[in-house]
Amino acid sequence: MSQLLIQGGRRLDGEVRVQGAKNSVLPILAATLLTGDTVLLGNCPHLRDVEASIQILRTLGCDARWEAEGLAVDTSRMDGCAISDALMREMRSSAIFLGAILARCGQAEISYPGGCELGPRPIDLHLAGLRSLGVEIQDAGGILRCRAARLRGREIVLSFPSVGATENLMLAACGAEGTTSICNAAREPEITDLQNFLNVCGARVSGGGSSTVVVEGGRKLHGGAYTVMPDRIVAATYLCAAAAAGGTALLRDAREQHLSTVTAVLRQAGCDIVSDQAGIACVCQRRLRAVRTVRTAPYPGFPTDAQAVLMASLLRSRGATVFEENIFENRYRHVDELVRMGADIQVSGRTAVVTGVETLQGAPVRCTDLRGGAALCVAALAAEGETRVMEIGHIDRGYESMERDLRALGACVRRTEAEA
Repeated sequence: MSQLLIQGGRRLDGEVRVQGAKNSVLPILAATLLTGDTVLLGNCPHLRDVEASIQILRTLGCDARWEAEGLAVDTSRMDGCAISDALMREMRSSAIFLGAILARCGQAEISYPGGCELGPRPIDLHLAGLRSLGVEIQDAGGILRCRAARLRGREIVLSFPSVGATENLMLAACGAEGTTSICNAAREPEITDLQNFLNVCGARVSGGGSSTVVVEGGRKLHGGAYTVMPDRIVAATYLCAAAAAGGTALLRDAREQHLSTVTAVLRQAGCDIVSDQAGIACVCQRRLRAVRTVRTAPYPGFPTDAQAVLMASLLRSRGATVFEENIFENRYRHVDELVRMGADIQVSGRTAVVTGVETLQGAPVRCTDLRGGAALCVAALAAEGETRVMEIGHIDRGYESMERDLRALGACVRRTEAEA
């Protein structure tokens, strides 16, 4: 099993190009099913979750292969409409295939998805929305058997701006007759990226980035080439790494408009951040200071996916910072591992209070989930001595090669195989 060995106490000085966005490419891979054609995805990251999506596509009879220009996906020979329980358990985003399969085949069979254990993340909103479009759904022992002889567009009002539900309904609506309006839709940049991809392939979708997404269904889609947007959470992670370790980091292709809440907090903590069309530069020359309460919220609020890495960057700050987690119940599972390194963090329900300490010490720690694992790496950069980060399969789900990127920024990091 792989692990990362990180030698802390070194200031960063370097640059890295930000990979394509995991949370964009996964729904886009599901959307390729709608084309029945060949799609070439540029800036597609090599991730465990992407490989899991490729396996799902192949199970459905499609072809996917890596080429010099990106990932080529051919869905013209799709001959299946069921995804095995084993593949569904690989990642949470596997549920996004449901809407696309229904739009293409009129039927689908999947089980409930897996992913990081961050607390209840039901797909009830997905299923309720699909039923509104005319899908009949039977739940038998955790297996969802879905059938839609005819999908019909209509107005759907989500009770919560769920990213996954918004994406699933966008895909299903492409195969529906008439117009579908998704109200209280998620506003994340990844929604706009999915919209842009669909429109490149001949769909007519509008409103991405606003609270109402409109899909004019029934249009025949085709293949094409598309470049995936840069990953804003990866960018946030490396900005927090520079803040924790000190020094200078240039993140090429990062877009500050996608993570302005994160950069605002880092500026408040004492970082100098400059952005332009080339990317974002972060300079941190002094010990950070505590910031006002950080509350996670749906976009454009502070992203829950950046909460853990920001927390890690503030472990040695002057003063105390309060975090309020409003999206997932179990988003503080990384805290116990940070405490092993000497962090002072008190958790009560959805609130965590981080009081800055003078020093952190390297220690053996285990990844609890994707973003929690990234937080351990950020903290390790600020710690004295060596930190051994274990069970990094979680990290590989969302970071193409964290050790490569951190080395490019000037960190001392290497991947090794742990003894059995």
